[in-house]
Amino acid sequence: MTEIPLQILNLQDDGFHLLLDITAFGQTFKTVLDTGASRTVLDKSMVSMLVQEHLLLSTDRLSTGLGTNEMESFKVTIPNFHIGALIIPDFEAAVIDLSAINYAYQKLDLDPVLGVIGGDLLMKYGAVINYTNLSLKLFTD
Repeated sequence: MTEIPLQILNLQDDGFHLLLDITAFGQTFKTVLDTGASRTVLDKSMVSMLVQEHLLLSTDRLSTGLGTNEMESFKVTIPNFHIGALIIPDFEAAVIDLSAINYAYQKLDLDPVLGVIGGDLLMKYGAVINYTNLSLKLFTD
């Protein structure tokens, strides 16, 4: 079991986002924890600055959500994806345009996020979110 600290972000009294740090591509980034997101997704513009273009693979799948109808989707394999002490080797993440989220964060004078941690990882590792202690617990076999 690994326990990851969360930060709570008040969106100008219009709701909250839970943020957590992850490490990917050898760097630490903020991500949004989203139980309503089916998959973990990363922002295309940020990923494009971190990996060579040929490592960003186009998919036939169109993604929906995030305030849009459909958007082009890519995927990238991250050799070592760290969430707290949990290291996920060769983690395949979806990559889409998350500029709407990062634009909203910019308007609030907040740093951009690399992406959204979604239901795929939360389900696989039996996530327990504790709002009182601001922590995320992930379990491995």
